[in-house]
Amino acid sequence: MTLTHWLRQATSQLSAVSPLAADDARLLLCHQLNVSSSYLYSHADEPLSAPDLQALNQLLHRALQDEPIAYIIGRWPFWNIELDVAPCTLIPRPDTELLVEQALSLTLPQHARVLDLGTGTGALALALACNRPDWQVTAAEKISAAVELARQNAKRLAAVNCIVLQSDWFSAVAGQRFDLIVSNPPYIEPDDPHLAALHFEPASALIAPEHGLADLAAICQQAPAYLVDNGWLWLEHGYNQADAVRQLLSAAGFSQVQSRRDYGGNWRISGGCLKR
Repeated sequence: MTLTHWLRQATSQLSAVSPLAADDARLLLCHQLNVSSSYLYSHADEPLSAPDLQALNQLLHRALQDEPIAYIIGRWPFWNIELDVAPCTLIPRPDTELLVEQALSLTLPQHARVLDLGTGTGALALALACNRPDWQVTAAEKISAAVELARQNAKRLAAVNCIVLQSDWFSAVAGQRFDLIVSNPPYIEPDDPHLAALHFEPASALIAPEHGLADLAAICQQAPAYLVDNGWLWLEHGYNQADAVRQLLSAAGFSQVQSRRDYGGNWRISGGCLKR
């Protein structure tokens, strides 16, 4: 079986479970052969070895069970970096890149201190650290397996200006103050029907009580103690939570409170500045 033949067959089968079937098939093939996508075009008629074909069909079977491609291949792009991923934490998503875009647009000190709460893979922290090498970035994460994953990503990306701490929100940074705090905390309601499509990802990173607002509220309330004067807090939240999050920010003493839409047109992040 040639590369092209396998791609056609895999795309046809994956179309039943994925709207990006052709892309998913290419990712699986590139992963197994350890080649770039351009190689698939220049070697389209190359035959697959028996071991590669067997391994590919095993990967395809996992994908047909709706296991995320990111977990199958173990790596995923975010902003302009690539991250190792694992089922201990969420797969980084394009909507979260809006937090990176917003953070990079702020006027912060040259050697700004930045905190990423609930870092998971390290996506936010490492995207900021790699794009602003003068910033000092702290990534905080409660789950020990995710801490190790984020540290692994930091080492592979040579992000020497990023440290990863095991921390239940602010617990490991007592007494410190930051110019910017960012977070993509759990914000999905426990009975949200969209959870059914996310069953491979850890519920603890997705679900929050109090209509999905519990962790967002806790961060808003506690953040002022960890921000410098004129420091910023920016949070990702659900498409229908912008009003509630802006109210939480205002109640916590933030000014210039605002929200931004994601690339799909939904309100996705909100933030404010702390002026004492």
